[in-house]
Amino acid sequence: MSLYCAQGNAGADLSPHLQELLVEALGKLGPRRSVLAVPPDQSREHSRAGELTRYAFEHYGDSLKAVLPAIGTHTPMRPDQIARMFEGVPQELFRVHNWRTGIETLGEIPAAYIREQSEGQLDYAWPAQVNRLISQGGFDLILSIGQVVPHEVIGMANYTKNILIGAGGRDSINRSHYLGAVYGMERIMGRAQNPVRNVLNCASDRFLRHLPIVYVLTVIGRKPEGGLAVRGLFIGDDPECFLRAAALSLKVNFEMVDEPIRKAVVYLDPNEFHSTWIGNKAVYRTRMALADNAELIILAPGVHEFGEDKGIDALIRKYGYRGTPATLKAVKENADLAADLSAAAHLIHASSEGRFKITWCPGHLSQAEVEAAGYAYGDLKTKLRRYNPQKLRHGFNQVGGESIFFVANPGLGLWAHRSRFEQE
Repeated sequence: MSLYCAQGNAGADLSPHLQELLVEALGKLGPRRSVLAVPPDQSREHSRAGELTRYAFEHYGDSLKAVLPAIGTHTPMRPDQIARMFEGVPQELFRVHNWRTGIETLGEIPAAYIREQSEGQLDYAWPAQVNRLISQGGFDLILSIGQVVPHEVIGMANYTKNILIGAGGRDSINRSHYLGAVYGMERIMGRAQNPVRNVLNCASDRFLRHLPIVYVLTVIGRKPEGGLAVRGLFIGDDPECFLRAAALSLKVNFEMVDEPIRKAVVYLDPNEFHSTWIGNKAVYRTRMALADNAELIILAPGVHEFGEDKGIDALIRKYGYRGTPATLKAVKENADLAADLSAAAHLIHASSEGRFKITWCPGHLSQAEVEAAGYAYGDLKTKLRRYNPQKLRHGFNQVGGESIFFVANPGLGLWAHRSRFEQE
């Protein structure tokens, strides 16, 4: 097991050197005849995975046989989204991950282990499922490309999650998400080691060792003067690669606020966020910084649905964001929600548990739809006039005599007040 690249620090900007660093690392692997790239979709466009995939294509040429976006349960990428994110990579190389039917189960983590990791709350086995292209495609190199950043389900995104969840199957996604929700999102976010990560790493050790997977992991941070910088690039096939990236991400992407936030305004780029399923990162990433009885206002011009998947969308509309007790009760009493535990986990993750107010301002959902799902509704045009994303700076702003905390992209960070987050 090897670490081929470990570059960067909290003040670095590797953006101009990204291609040469990747090519140098790939050179250490030796020639390859059949390569699969597994990057994220447009909801992680800032990861620079599109650019890195293009560099891999330029390096390997015809030996790069396919690109499989790790979309998990998200809607498959449209041709225009592929062209935007993966400029220069031929569209015919792209494959669609079908999390319901296109997977193979490689093995199973026993229920006893899940019971231990969940502190006795869950009693089911966890299947290690991956897209058949990964397990049966005959590739001599699988490049798993993506960004390490604080994450609501897995603590820190990427590494084994990209393969086992992003390119995983229905049961592996459902049961891992539910484990994270039951264990407690605020006990997981920002932590590289936690029960969900332990399960995935255990599965990787048992069932993925025979596959030639190399992880290409970025750490992305904001520049003080505006814009984004690649703070770190880590390439390898072992845990060291991920742990170094996670340690840097915690320095770059984690922000401890001096006082609990009483009003936060989060903007969701319409090119990235089309559903509450993805857009509720606004809730996940700010919740530990919000004061009791605070208000979170989500400006979402591109949001037109609740779930990226039609079945999950229907479940969100049916059960709504009602908090943990109501969701756990609904799982026990309703077979449809019990059969889709990732939806149940999402309903828990994206609820304020009654502690603060969530006001959604979507571009394409009605007031009736938003309120029926358990949120307060705000008129987008009215809120955009008051809270203009083009004029607000990251952090605290004064708007019309009120103090608000502005977040331009919730996917790039994690915010907390020390009363709600203790680093281990």
